[in-house]
Amino acid sequence: MGKTLIALTLLMALTACVGASKSQRPSDAELPYRTWEIGLFAPNYMEVWVESVDVVDQRGFAYERVHGGTSSIQNPPGNKGNPAGWPSRPGVGATRPMTGIDLPRHLFVRWQSLVEPQTYNVRLDIPEEVRREMLEPREVYCAWRDAHVTQYRNIVSIGLAPGGVAKAWLNGGCLDSIEIGRFQGVVEPKGPYGGTSGGEYYRPPSEHAQHYLDTHEIPFESW
Repeated sequence: MGKTLIALTLLMALTACVGASKSQRPSDAELPYRTWEIGLFAPNYMEVWVESVDVVDQRGFAYERVHGGTSSIQNPPGNKGNPAGWPSRPGVGATRPMTGIDLPRHLFVRWQSLVEPQTYNVRLDIPEEVRREMLEPREVYCAWRDAHVTQYRNIVSIGLAPGGVAKAWLNGGCLDSIEIGRFQGVVEPKGPYGGTSGGEYYRPPSEHAQHYLDTHEIPFESW
């Protein structure tokens, strides 16, 4: 009986420890919405391929390769688009939910600027006031719904431009964007694909992007 009681006691203690560790996991982060998101976009014709987006959340937990691939971009035919500068109301970009991840403290993006071509790394620091804003409910009128609604700025949109420039905004539904900051990346010394391609870029610019490049200079100083 004594041995049985000891075994049960140890089992209960182990179960309690497991329960405590689960309650401290970053996947249990409590937010007033299901998840926050990261969006990626690039200026007209300035195509990019995002190799990876990594997140360090406000608890210090790190998550690798949470986003990547193609970004949102417009390539109007006939050079009718204008890649210079950033839009006054940037869209959210190609988004992906950060399910189970607490609000961001740092974001790391590695991407290929296909129009140069060049590969860059950049670190984006997210200030505390930005995280506070992500938790604030905001009343706003949505014209497309013809109603006043409560929404959150829970999307971090990242614009990626030639020269290694990244700019970030806080977006959310019908709410106006809030600029987070402009960040300067550095050239990735390993080159594209982590150095596994011998410096070769497998994704050339699309037809309309290439036509723009053949007839215009890249407006590096505009971003």
